[in-house]
Amino acid sequence: MKTEIFKTAIKNRNRLQFLYGINEFLIEPYYIMTEKNGSKVIYGKVSGSSEIKKFAYNRIANIRVLDKRRFSPIIPIIPMAS
Repeated sequence: MKTEIFKTAIKNRNRLQFLYGINEFLIEPYYIMTEKNGSKVIYGKVSGSSEIKKFAYNRIANIRVLDKRRFSPIIPIIPMAS
């Protein structure tokens, strides 16, 4: 269920709001991954900062997709070596 919610939010560029432990986060979701130990995680940019953070699925609760709060991805530009 979480995977489908996250995939849809990534595809539609919707922000997500959820509880992570006891903290509430608002993120711009970018990437879903399964770690070597089999646990799933989602990476996202924390709103109001430039930090990309990893969130473990098993600690995420009360997910809200913010349909009216879309975002444009920020892609870091790396200068090419000469």
